Amino acid sequence: MRIDKLSVVVWRTVVVIGFVLLSVVVIWPILYTVSSALAPGRSAAGLSPMPFANGVTLDNFQYLFTQTLYATWFRNSFVIAVATAVGTMLFASLAAYVFSRFAFSFKGSLLTSMIVLQIFPSFVGMIAIYVILMRIGGLDTLWGLVLVYLGGNLPYSIWLVKSYLDTIPRGLDEAARLDGASHLRIYATIVMPIARPILLFLAVTTFAAPWMDFIFPKLVLRSPEQQTLALGLFSFVSERNSDFTTFAAGAVIVAIPFMIFFLATQRSLVTSLSTGALKE
Repeated sequence: MRIDKLSVVVWRTVVVIGFVLLSVVVIWPILYTVSSALAPGRSAAGLSPMPFANGVTLDNFQYLFTQTLYATWFRNSFVIAVATAVGTMLFASLAAYVFSRFAFSFKGSLLTSMIVLQIFPSFVGMIAIYVILMRIGGLDTLWGLVLVYLGGNLPYSIWLVKSYLDTIPRGLDEAARLDGASHLRIYATIVMPIARPILLFLAVTTFAAPWMDFIFPKLVLRSPEQQTLALGLFSFVSERNSDFTTFAAGAVIVAIPFMIFFLATQRSLVTSLSTGALKE
């Protein structure tokens, strides 16, 4: 009995130490970024490795909003992320409803082709994306970048929503159709409210992806007024600049909208990942 109790105590101690170390590894970079945002000075070389050892000031945030285009970059990123999330939810849910509720020729082939397209990395089509946007006047525009994200999001999103819609009983559709409801009304008032958890999950993921993406904004956007947060913040720590504290201040603000959105939809996200609609 003593050996068993000793082994339990040792095991619990090891687990606690492991979780403490893991927490330090996860929390330390966040804490260091916050302390750097509040530290005086500009360069990272003058910062102490201990958080908040250099003091606390709000000068970096004041400089960020008065001497840079940070507010413009924030607005651009927010518009792109919201437009991408809303557009993906709308078009993916409409297409998923068609694939889930209707039978038509080449249905299986279309679904398979969308999955095959998702296998290829997005940067493979960068040259084609650049040429297409150039010919339709989409370079250095926010709507051009939104089109790029929508095209990349839709194949997987359609599959995701369709799989969820397949679990919703078709009897609900048939009952509504007997009452004279059209397919559009069934989609909007019956199917989509039940699919709300998966749509919220889709909204979070499609909002987060373009929020701090760097590759495609670098490809599409050119002028400083059209840049996103990722491009703007990178300019603070490029080869020509070493403004780490301003970069940290901007990075702290970047996380706020996403944290608020995640906390507001946390319960629905858990529901979408753990449960589904009742099957027939």
